[in-house]
Amino acid sequence: MTTPRVFVALAFAAACALAGCSTPSPTATDAPSAEASARPSTKASATPTSTPTPTPTPTSPLNGLPQPDQDEPSPVLVVKLDNTRFAQPHAGLDRADIVYIEEVEYGITRLAAVFSSAVPKRIGPVRSARITDIDLLDQYGSPAFSFSGAQRKMWPVIANSSLIDISPNKAAFAYQRDFSRRAPYNYFVNGFEGLTAVPDASQARDIGLSFDSTPPPNGSVGLSARYEWSASTAEFTYDQASRLYRVSLNGRNAEAEETPDGQRAATVVIQYVKQEPSRFFDKGGGNTPHAITIGKGAAVVLRDGLMYRAKWSRPDAESGTTFTDDQGQVLAFKPGQQWIVLANRNVTATLFPTPPPPKDTDKSKESASDQSE
Repeated sequence: MTTPRVFVALAFAAACALAGCSTPSPTATDAPSAEASARPSTKASATPTSTPTPTPTPTSPLNGLPQPDQDEPSPVLVVKLDNTRFAQPHAGLDRADIVYIEEVEYGITRLAAVFSSAVPKRIGPVRSARITDIDLLDQYGSPAFSFSGAQRKMWPVIANSSLIDISPNKAAFAYQRDFSRRAPYNYFVNGFEGLTAVPDASQARDIGLSFDSTPPPNGSVGLSARYEWSASTAEFTYDQASRLYRVSLNGRNAEAEETPDGQRAATVVIQYVKQEPSRFFDKGGGNTPHAITIGKGAAVVLRDGLMYRAKWSRPDAESGTTFTDDQGQVLAFKPGQQWIVLANRNVTATLFPTPPPPKDTDKSKESASDQSE
């Protein structure tokens, strides 16, 4: 008889229902208890966020100094300046990144001042362009080129070069006469206004120079350097207090309108170059020499009271100029204003104290006559 078995089965099922014997659903999730939540987790913690590396402060490729307020390099402006005694005090020159000294007619010299990290509103006295400027400045790309004029045959050369003409013919609004000075040493350019005329001027870029606040090893004592042309001189004397070189031009301290300290150089370079007559002459018949700045040759570098024998190299017009030591290592310049003398390789500079002779020769002075082109 089956009736008791059915009753027992039904009774057991009812008891299971009352006791919660049902199988839990596989999709259900039990909520954690408060006690379990309070216990420390044994799971691996999240990887901590790493601190981002600070972005280094940009530095000028032309003078090696920090430029914290500039996200990108500024345009390059080159201004041709007079370098006779009547030109002093120069205006704006102490803000230039690089200053070149180049010979013109009759043994006098002119300056080519390169501005980018700072562009003064008064720069001068502005003078005319010369043939040396064309190849020399090509390494800057297409800089704005400020000059007072040029001889007739030079205008097509300038027009066909990479330089952007902002002479008074193109940007007269940027120039003015200072009638407190005698002409022609009273012509000044507002560099800021001049650059507004050429928004496509090249930005400062690497032109081969290397900078480091620490002097390179193996330098000898270098307290002064003097270079003479037939009608001009340039002298640089180390000042221990400022750790810069005082600049003297044509026998007198190079004065600055903006500071009683005058012109000071962080690095001085005597760059020996081949110099040859050009096809250009001034109104009096004086020939304009052409300094060849493409090629290679010898140099002397002074910084921090030290002197280094060096070599310079520039393979073509578009390339920058690199300076290396006698071991072939790039020679680091001191950050700050750079003065570069384009010196005829047939005339040696007077250095004090006289540096020791090169290791491969017993000469007591830098030989400039045996440079390769």
